[in-house]
Amino acid sequence: MADLAREAGITVRTLRFYRERKLLPPPRREGRIAWYSEHHLARLRTITALLERGHTLGGIAELFTAFETGRDVGELLGLPSPLLTPWSEETPVRLAPEELADHFSGEVTAENLTASLAIGYLAVDGDEFVHISRRLLDASTSLVAQGIPLGAVLEAGRKVRAHADALADVFTTLIRAHVVTTLQDLPRATETVENLRPLAKGVVEAEVSMAMDRRIRAELESLLGGAKADAGGDAAREDAPQRDAPHNGQPPGRD
Repeated sequence: MADLAREAGITVRTLRFYRERKLLPPPRREGRIAWYSEHHLARLRTITALLERGHTLGGIAELFTAFETGRDVGELLGLPSPLLTPWSEETPVRLAPEELADHFSGEVTAENLTASLAIGYLAVDGDEFVHISRRLLDASTSLVAQGIPLGAVLEAGRKVRAHADALADVFTTLIRAHVVTTLQDLPRATETVENLRPLAKGVVEAEVSMAMDRRIRAELESLLGGAKADAGGDAAREDAPQRDAPHNGQPPGRD
């Protein structure tokens, strides 16, 4: 605790006060030793920065709670938002290490944790993990339960994220090029985005569904073609003359 307070530029007494106000997550404990991490230091520096901007400790606590539960921090601060509500409807999930292990039995390795953190699926908050999406967590759990390694699921998720970013760029470019071309057009963005939300979801779902149909048909045709080729090869081998078989009662190799 003394080391953390010194790094953060505050007193141990202040640090204890922050812990009492639940502004700081508990440390990781090993016996009687409490270990603080870079996450705790970053949280303390954030508190200091917000206090310098005039926020109260009560308000800071609300901000942290909003961030951790996925609420709109801008709305909490009273900031106007042209989008009104977030586009995403995802709900973050807090998980103890044991709960995370239950979802992916035997697959929670250091390598997979690093990949999850790099993609942004997981974040660490004190002694807990925060998964960004209940739906993505459930989907990943189901895929692993079907026998797909978690590492392969995470790699697929990374690729899906890249394609999703590209799709989002397509739709935002449409708005930027044809609706919100200047600051004077900004009020129109609210209605446009609200109207675009179901349209974009419908377009993406329809295209992905049709793409899956095309790929599945292609894969089946490939498998069937391979099976036919194997069957044809077996038949050709069965019809081939046996060079070493007796001919007209003569020993093999003689006419």
